[in-house]
Amino acid sequence: MKAIIMAGGFGTRLRPLTVNIPKPMVPMANKPMMEHIVRLLKDNGFDDLIVMLYYQPEIIIRHFGDGSAFGVKIEYLRPQADLGTAGCIKFAEKDLDDSFLVISGDLLTDFNLKTVLSAHRRKKALATLVLTRVADPLEYGVVIVDEKMRIQRFLEKPSWGEVFSDTSNTGIYLLEPDVLKHIPKDRSFDFSKNLFPLLLNLQAPMFGHIAEGYWKDVGDLSEYRLAHYDLLDERIRTDFPGHPRKVGEGEVIIGDNTHVDPKVVCEGRVLLGDHCRIEERVKLSNCVIGNRVTIRAGADLTGCIIWDDVTIGADAQIEESVIGARCQVGDQADIADGAIIGDDCVIGRGATIHSNVKIWPHKHVEDGAVLSTSLIWGERWTRRLFGAYGITGLCNREITPELATRIGAAYGAYLGEGAYVTTSRDAHMASRMIKRAMISGLLSTGVKVGDLRTAPIPVVRYEIGQEGEAGGIHVRQSPFDPNLVDIKLLDKTGVDLSSSQERAIEQLFLREDFKRATPDRVGEIITPPRAQEYYRAGFLKAVDAPLLQSSKIKIVIDYAFSSASLILPDILGRLGLEVVSLNAYLSAPRVTKTAEEFQTALDRLSTIVMTLNADAGFLIDTGAEKVFMIDEKGKRIPNENALLLVAKLVMQDIRGGAVGVPVNISAVIERLARPHQVDVRRLRTAPRYIMDASREANMKFVGDGIGGFIFPQFQPSFDAMFAIVKIIELLARHKMKLNALSEEIPPFETFHQKVPCPWDRKGLVMRRAIEAVQSMSHELVDGVKVFDNGSWVLLLPDPDEATFHVWVEASTKNEARTLMKEYSQKIKVWQTS
Repeated sequence: MKAIIMAGGFGTRLRPLTVNIPKPMVPMANKPMMEHIVRLLKDNGFDDLIVMLYYQPEIIIRHFGDGSAFGVKIEYLRPQADLGTAGCIKFAEKDLDDSFLVISGDLLTDFNLKTVLSAHRRKKALATLVLTRVADPLEYGVVIVDEKMRIQRFLEKPSWGEVFSDTSNTGIYLLEPDVLKHIPKDRSFDFSKNLFPLLLNLQAPMFGHIAEGYWKDVGDLSEYRLAHYDLLDERIRTDFPGHPRKVGEGEVIIGDNTHVDPKVVCEGRVLLGDHCRIEERVKLSNCVIGNRVTIRAGADLTGCIIWDDVTIGADAQIEESVIGARCQVGDQADIADGAIIGDDCVIGRGATIHSNVKIWPHKHVEDGAVLSTSLIWGERWTRRLFGAYGITGLCNREITPELATRIGAAYGAYLGEGAYVTTSRDAHMASRMIKRAMISGLLSTGVKVGDLRTAPIPVVRYEIGQEGEAGGIHVRQSPFDPNLVDIKLLDKTGVDLSSSQERAIEQLFLREDFKRATPDRVGEIITPPRAQEYYRAGFLKAVDAPLLQSSKIKIVIDYAFSSASLILPDILGRLGLEVVSLNAYLSAPRVTKTAEEFQTALDRLSTIVMTLNADAGFLIDTGAEKVFMIDEKGKRIPNENALLLVAKLVMQDIRGGAVGVPVNISAVIERLARPHQVDVRRLRTAPRYIMDASREANMKFVGDGIGGFIFPQFQPSFDAMFAIVKIIELLARHKMKLNALSEEIPPFETFHQKVPCPWDRKGLVMRRAIEAVQSMSHELVDGVKVFDNGSWVLLLPDPDEATFHVWVEASTKNEARTLMKEYSQKIKVWQTS
């Protein structure tokens, strides 16, 4: 007999358990849920199986193969689109020439399917729906049948007012091939929403069969735990692998090669997998323990489901929780009831996980940390709260107001009661929401807040320190992704926090170890009255105003709807510059640009520059930290070329001193510096290190190669507004045009590529790389940079992604491509060696 197993679901409600595996493969009593279904089908005479796949199909195929190990034959089908439950069956039409069963791969049941088949044939049904009695029908389709079990009414997900019966649809159906002619091809079509109502209208012979036995739709995490308890209580007929043994007052079913210390205490029923080690004084009560699990001395587990390859530390306390595969739980950790911990997590020594907290895979909860809210970020959160560009995450999903309040409180606790912090944001409403939540956290720790509301980041940086500020916060929508929000925390000088400061705040955040102020010591909110005045005065003092006023240079500036439009037009007006302004107003929906929109903006700017015969065009990013350049001929100046061009202008204006650039910038910079006796300092690529370098002695100019320029005589941080004016000043002083200056930059060939590398292999790759270049000329400023016959290769692990960056510069494109291929392959080999 044929049966179709529906195994394509994403298992969204079972996350984080289904992040790495499809729902049918989630363990149930140490076997994938679908394996229970396969064995049930085989026992009931359904041994010719079709498995409908969609999400992570390779994991299911790898486990079940052709089915021979389970006494069945399995064929796999995978529609290329979501066809709905009935549409999937239509996809398998060519293989269905007789009665067939449809069943979900993520149910838990012991129904006698032979009796269902018998009833189906006896009634000569076109479709038979297997029904069951449930206490709460709201989550399932309610089915009304007459005295002959013919279906009269079908309600999918009823309200309480529509609960006319406790007889519910189980999602198990016996169907005849003729039913397929009622299902459209290559269209989304569902059983409950489409097919069954259609068959009712056609008065087709559709019957119900109320099955006796156990049935549970393992639809969410609570049901997943309860299903295990039902298994342990023998409410469902199943065979547990292993050897029953009486241990204390409980019964333990022990797998092969599993060691249980004589001093272990058990209550209720416990299932232990193969190759486990349970040490002395461990207490187990109503638990399911997977394979290759180690539980150290004195640990106490009640009502837990532990997946394979887990280690639980000594004296840990875990109650009614699920621990995913390959997790490590530290000594004396305390995990409260309802917690769900995804695969490959590390819970530190003495850490506390509060009730119902969900932790996504690959997280590391530090020793002693207290975690009361779920961690749902990807691998960035895994490694650190802070990334290369501050704190970044999906707005209202990863960075929520609740999370922002905790970050604000942690920052406030770090600064101390009575400190003064400046806050600001971009024009987006989501940024306002997150900023206000962070202000609440700051106030709760007794910190005074000076709120600039909407302001460019450079103005915020310049303001900090003017009136005794201890730090600052800026919240913005990511310039690259409208779903992401960035939170920048600044130190008392206005630059990004150091890594040691970030770690200190992160520890306070994870431990929730921040002191709240008493009601009479809660902080206040003020509006700094002179922030723009301070910035404008400092700006005008740092440029050659008479030269600019007499320059007669015409420029076009695209403000990109940024907050730079609130202050820069006034400054340019005071300098008497001829400026054509584009998009010089705030527009929250336009804060973020896609790559296509960014290119369109540059193309439009180029056209306007040529049409107006302007001397240059500048596009400001929404944070007013980056600027992108168009020359007088309408040509886009690539970012690295722009850095070299501006550096050349600066070096022509000085004698001696230093300029700073990241390690991934072309060696052309050194050639440009030699005639001017300027020292080139190679820097780490992260923004904080670039800004730190701008405060070094004799540092005259710093750039990042991606649109960021720092002129330290004004302020040691990126500032697109000041950069524009300073570039115009330098062009005027040397009576040069951008296009002519570009021609003076020697040609160069640099290439960049990302190579995937798992987090746990990055250290190995770095070690292998350093070993491989020991006999070659190399430097270790940031990553591993190796020099060879005038060429260089930089291997740099990404701080936020599971990748390596490879940069190459060579004299020819062919040589650069050869080196790129060689070292990209080496990274792949090194991570597997």
